[in-house]
Amino acid sequence: MQTKPMVRGPHGVALVLFALVWFSCAWFGSWPLNPNNATRLFAAFSIAERGEATIDRYQSLTIDKAQFGDHYYMDKAPGMTLMAVPFVWGVGKITGGETQELVIDVTNPRLMRFMALRLCVAVALGAALLTAFAAVLLLDLATGITGSPAAGLYAALGYALGSIVWGWSTTMLGHAPVAALLLIATWAIWRGTSGDGELTRWRYPLMAGLALGWAVVIEFQAALGGVAIAGWALWRTRDVAWPVRGRVLAMAVGAGIVAVLPLFAYNLFAFGTLFRLGYQGVVGFNGMQQGLFGLTYPKPGALFGILFGVRRGLLWVSPVIVLGALGLVSMIRARETRDLGVLAAAVVAIVLMVNASYVYWDGGASIGPRHSVPAIPFLAIGLAALWAGSRRAWQRAALVAVLGLSVAINLMIASTDVFGSEAYANPLWDRTILAMFLPGNINTIPGDFFGWSAWRGFFLYLDIAVPLLVLLVLWTRGAERRAR
Repeated sequence: MQTKPMVRGPHGVALVLFALVWFSCAWFGSWPLNPNNATRLFAAFSIAERGEATIDRYQSLTIDKAQFGDHYYMDKAPGMTLMAVPFVWGVGKITGGETQELVIDVTNPRLMRFMALRLCVAVALGAALLTAFAAVLLLDLATGITGSPAAGLYAALGYALGSIVWGWSTTMLGHAPVAALLLIATWAIWRGTSGDGELTRWRYPLMAGLALGWAVVIEFQAALGGVAIAGWALWRTRDVAWPVRGRVLAMAVGAGIVAVLPLFAYNLFAFGTLFRLGYQGVVGFNGMQQGLFGLTYPKPGALFGILFGVRRGLLWVSPVIVLGALGLVSMIRARETRDLGVLAAAVVAIVLMVNASYVYWDGGASIGPRHSVPAIPFLAIGLAALWAGSRRAWQRAALVAVLGLSVAINLMIASTDVFGSEAYANPLWDRTILAMFLPGNINTIPGDFFGWSAWRGFFLYLDIAVPLLVLLVLWTRGAERRAR
């Protein structure tokens, strides 16, 4: 157990960081009729409005669907839809509108506004909240392992705004929420095993279990990273007396089981059986018949494309995150952080290997390797160690420059459309920057719902976000001096 108090993430910095990240994710929108967004929304409409899971009425508007018998269903894990249902229901009660009043046609502007409003609310109160909360916990974790609030802020900003986590947090896809939940579980285990007193606090094992369980309900493959995190929890508590250890582990396992129950409830509700998955009835994607729902074995070419390829490579869309690998090496070398470094490296390797094993590894219409997003927070942990180990002014200036470049890239991605067309060899440059951002094809809340011009909504975002960022830096500098 930890023998001396760890430096905590400064509370004032944490509050401003939460506000900045949540605002940044909620301010920009994504296309409601992207098949991944649409199928989840359609299922939420059916559950909220008619108490059923079929999407027969909407199925012609999405290629992402499953068919069982004569009925169509969402083909995804149900977590994001289940999170959206209460918000879809609430918006319907407030506005008084339902899809039965609309013509279900892609050319119907009323349908587009209907979907956009519900998507906006579901994202703001779902993915955006999870990413903002995870960023705050990463600030605390990174500050604790390095003793440096500046290192904590660098890691948190790299994760939330310097990577494609930002863009994917504007959607109903599960990648960013799973990344956040795996990080939340990691923080809870790390903090909950940091001292004898922390082991007696029930909130940590409950948080870890709930986060890992719900991550699986959102994306089934999250179970693989979750197993690594659970194994790390066993190792972190190996010297704890059994009565205490047994109670902590029982609480975590019990919370995980409770979190997974909605998956079985949805299966029973939708399919009449506990053990059917939407992926079993996927329509039109024959590659899903290979291996286990499209998963076979890691391909070197796919792994290279995920990390370095111009079309999907993480290096080009999130350059600061790639540097985190250097920090993980230093963490593994240091005895005090070795176990966390090994865990982070293991989760990164699991996520990348699963992505490289998938027949559709490039994610279709995607900016960056969207299936590898859950690895990003664990690479970001390494950013804290990298910052703390960079003692010279020029080294930190270079790190700040790379972070600034990454934030600028991901601001353009999040403000336009994170769903990149498959027609481009270099979608970041040719589509995001040249075809969308520079001509002003920007999606903001004021632009989508209040008729503002694209640039007016964009610059209003900067008017709010830049002062928050400056405040973060100033408060962190003060906290850094106090920590020293």
